[in-house]
Amino acid sequence: MKKHGILAIAVICMLLSGTVYSAGGRESAEASYTIEITGSTSVSPLMETLADAFSDQNPHVVIQVSGTGSGDGITGANTGVAELGMSSRNLRASELGFGLDVLTIAVDAIAVIVHPNNPVKDLSLEQIHGIYTGSITNWSELGGENRRISVVSREPGSGTRGAFEEVIGFVDELTPGAIEFDGTGGVKASVAGNVNAVGYISLGSLDQEVKAVSVGAVEPTGANVVNGTYEIARPFLVLYREDRIHQTTKQFLDWIMSAEGQAIAARNYVPV
Repeated sequence: MKKHGILAIAVICMLLSGTVYSAGGRESAEASYTIEITGSTSVSPLMETLADAFSDQNPHVVIQVSGTGSGDGITGANTGVAELGMSSRNLRASELGFGLDVLTIAVDAIAVIVHPNNPVKDLSLEQIHGIYTGSITNWSELGGENRRISVVSREPGSGTRGAFEEVIGFVDELTPGAIEFDGTGGVKASVAGNVNAVGYISLGSLDQEVKAVSVGAVEPTGANVVNGTYEIARPFLVLYREDRIHQTTKQFLDWIMSAEGQAIAARNYVPV
């Protein structure tokens, strides 16, 4: 048999055995693995950044992140649709019964946002409550111009909405005239395009398209979340079943909680 024929057979055998050799001759016994993650659209940007950094160090690991809402993250982790679920709110009493393992990977502030040209710079918790329940309907009542307030909210089931409503104190009392959007992007785009609008988004998603107002004269910053002066905050959670996740997934979670992973979280959020 010719030499090149023997070499071809050897390569096929190596591929079938799962052992791969690099061009330099070094052996790599690490098999590829895909981690499926679904859930909160607020947690997704942080998770995607963490996933990219981990995969850069571990090329054999593929991490797929799908932002579909906290409810889907909790359900997905419970049913096994995804190995890991993401939630930007604490689990409800009915969900605690699932018996999921819960890991807090960061703490996020929820920023109340307005159009950059809106002169209002500060709102109290009571005023935010009034806006979102419909008892305050005009910006002139808040020191702004004589314009009707356009209330923008997240969709039912959103972790950001659930956390926001719980902190402000208007669970299931959203004013009927509110515009609801699926995802952070929709809320931000709506407020950026309407000088009369008010909305709320994850602090980590804040950019120059919109303006964050202070709440009770306290700015929404990571430092103010840590010292407890900014009150509209919530945890970023990862949900899973310890006895069902792959060893590679466990390594990923350990890495997220390491100094390196938490340093990434600290760029836009409060590390834990």
